[in-house]
Amino acid sequence: MLVNPANRNAEIQSREVRGAAAALGLELEVLYAKNERDLEIAFARLSQLQIGAVVIGTDGVFNSEIGQLADLSMRHRVTAIFHDRKFTALMSYGASLTDTYRQAGVYVGRILNGESPSDLPVQQATKIELIINLKTANALGLEVPPTLLARADEVIE
Repeated sequence: MLVNPANRNAEIQSREVRGAAAALGLELEVLYAKNERDLEIAFARLSQLQIGAVVIGTDGVFNSEIGQLADLSMRHRVTAIFHDRKFTALMSYGASLTDTYRQAGVYVGRILNGESPSDLPVQQATKIELIINLKTANALGLEVPPTLLARADEVIE
């Protein structure tokens, strides 16, 4: 897993993914990157450790470096999964931004109609999307199981 140590949620993200990995009998290596240079170093380390897949944590730095992350994952032949559909080098799995913005618009409407923001319930994403890029899978020599393709919300061919 790749996280930004400057992000206050990095420890929480790492702990959650570490727990999921342990439940699957997998060991998790956490790598850290705060900037473009650190990303290069982290992907070189992934190659050195012969790690073939990386979960990229949620972070503003990573969001702004989507192109570099895609390039690094292809150059180092590392399967990468990100939370945002803008980055679907191989896969993305995360909240639908369209649905999230729709929910935000509903809240704005309720506030403009006189409801107090403090009276509105806290909500979380209700639609999670799985997007798989078969072009990248083919370039990496990976075969995506048909069961996973069947569960995908979108398959890029």
